[in-house]
Amino acid sequence: MPPFVKQLLLRLLALPLTLLIITAALYGIIMLAPAEERAQLYLPPRTPPLTQEESQRLMARLVAEHGLDDPYPVQYARWLGDLLRGDWGWCSPFKADVLTLLKKRLPVTAELAFYAVLVIVPTALIGGVLSGWRANGRFDRGYRLATFVATSIPPFILGLFLLSIFYVGLGWFPPGRTGIYELSLSTSDFRAITGFLTFDGLLNGRLDVVADALRRLVLPVFSLSLLYWATVGRVTRVAMIEEQTKDYLLTARAKGLRERRLEWRHAFPNAAGPALTAMILSAAGLVTGVYIVESVFDFKGLSELVTKGFFVAPDAPLVMGFAVFSVLLVLPIILLFDVLRAALDPRLREDGLEL
Repeated sequence: MPPFVKQLLLRLLALPLTLLIITAALYGIIMLAPAEERAQLYLPPRTPPLTQEESQRLMARLVAEHGLDDPYPVQYARWLGDLLRGDWGWCSPFKADVLTLLKKRLPVTAELAFYAVLVIVPTALIGGVLSGWRANGRFDRGYRLATFVATSIPPFILGLFLLSIFYVGLGWFPPGRTGIYELSLSTSDFRAITGFLTFDGLLNGRLDVVADALRRLVLPVFSLSLLYWATVGRVTRVAMIEEQTKDYLLTARAKGLRERRLEWRHAFPNAAGPALTAMILSAAGLVTGVYIVESVFDFKGLSELVTKGFFVAPDAPLVMGFAVFSVLLVLPIILLFDVLRAALDPRLREDGLEL
């Protein structure tokens, strides 16, 4: 088995351990809230006004019924056992099964992250290569200024700024994911096949839905991508500058190889390694950025769940399910970049270098 494939398999095998560590730590944080406060999530609907004594008795009964006063290892083991049996728990704020709720909201977040990655990878790599190969030239000076400005603006500030101009001022790119199509999509024969509005619109022959979805994605994708585009682009630029001093390029140039061939055929594959490493390290930040941008642009994805499930009330099943889904969203992105690195750098495939 090639060393690279073996390391990928080790990454996949490490997934359960990663989930175990993250969920164990998060469950401990949730348990910092008093048991009586967590018991409020299990109050019957339309509970009539109670006296203080009646409220205390009700809370004590709910705490005992749901084992909220059990030791931490017991409660965590109970949640983990339910998870392995397919029972992710019940979300009281949304009155729905946690797994069903997460599966319904995941495509919204995943679609936004997908298009952000689709924008970041090619534009950052191409821009960094062109800038680094022509260091101190006119394009390089403009590129450095653009990336400096981009890294200075937080995504949520940029999102609010873009909304004020392109929606409030010009009315070009509205917030929200579906707008006027929300009711028609839920009542018509429109089939949600992938969960991505752009893909499902094509599969259903609804080009109007595709056009509207893309229009609503422009500002969120730009707000989310800009910071990571600049980070990856700057790393690529530095890597390209360093590659130009390597002996193999000096030898190839002395043999008369054309500059474009040297730039893209020889220098770029070696410079792409550090750039993709920067993408791997930014993957978790990218997912966090997705949640923030969703809130700014009113995309009802996973971010709304964690806001109501953690900050409004400590809903343990919802927060724990959200943590599991977040890890499952980040790891495929990391593995994708690992595969891209191996495709560009033969040393990772042949010599078994660390990923």
